[in-house]
Amino acid sequence: MSEPVVVSSRVRLARNYEDFPFDAAEKPDIAEACVERTRTALALSGADGDFTFIQLRDASERQRQSLQESHLISADLLKNPETAAVLLDEADAVSVMINEEDHLRIQAIDTGMELNDAAEKCFRVDDALSRNAVFAFDKQLGYLTSCPTNTGTGMRASLVLHLPMLTRFKQMGNVGQIVAKVGLTIRGVYGEGSEALGNLYQVSNQVTLGRTEQELIATVSAVGTQLTDMEQTLRRKAFADDRVLLEDSVFRAWAVLRNARLLAPMEFYKLWSDARLGAAMGLVPFPLEILDNMLEQAQSAHLCAWMEKDLDERQLQEARATRVREIVRDGMKG
Repeated sequence: MSEPVVVSSRVRLARNYEDFPFDAAEKPDIAEACVERTRTALALSGADGDFTFIQLRDASERQRQSLQESHLISADLLKNPETAAVLLDEADAVSVMINEEDHLRIQAIDTGMELNDAAEKCFRVDDALSRNAVFAFDKQLGYLTSCPTNTGTGMRASLVLHLPMLTRFKQMGNVGQIVAKVGLTIRGVYGEGSEALGNLYQVSNQVTLGRTEQELIATVSAVGTQLTDMEQTLRRKAFADDRVLLEDSVFRAWAVLRNARLLAPMEFYKLWSDARLGAAMGLVPFPLEILDNMLEQAQSAHLCAWMEKDLDERQLQEARATRVREIVRDGMKG
């Protein structure tokens, strides 16, 4: 059972139209043509019914940040708000980012270790678009992309894992070596250059050339299973060696989350990680899926949307504590 460790799966496909330059995002007329071609191709395929179209220049800053906090769009897409857009199916957590680093970034997110399901959602959109548009493709190299590391399948498969014990026992250096040996990389939950907030790490493939989609998924899944086993072993060791110490950190975190009136971001991440560990080990009788949703709802833009106003740092701390208490209360009722 991987869910106590593997929080989510994500698959992303990079695609470019064969007759447009790669730097379309920097050319407003070509960027607009990318948007229109994508919308038209999806509509002609009949696959556009579940998608909402959002032009980033027409979205509020709060809405943009909320989409990024939910991992439905990338930080790179936000770099060009005047030309960027997204087609979004929130029910299935599928998004088509337009005018990011590539013309299109098709991605899908699933809970737990479900890379095959996430990939299938991406392929359905990819197939729908391909019926009415032509992507840049080379018979030897595969799909052509702005960054050479994405050339080939254009696929990035990734898992988000909660690894508090591997972190606590200072094993993340070994983890980095393990994933590097099979062509993967490990970074913070918000991608390259980000911190491992809440002991959350993202494992993904580095290159796509010369590997099939199935091989990439199999490799990432195998490493996810290996890291899950390593993490679970250390959890059992911590419980056996000093159960009182483990329970003390878990129950302190749970008590603060249930009662705090102010929660700063870094404090929240640590408390959340300890509480999630407790829930995963059966020490805290609370659903993991609600705790995972709490992580998203406690982000700044989500809190501003919940309060229906912009908040300063002190107000965010108060709103975060209030929102967390509400989520805990409602979750315990269920």
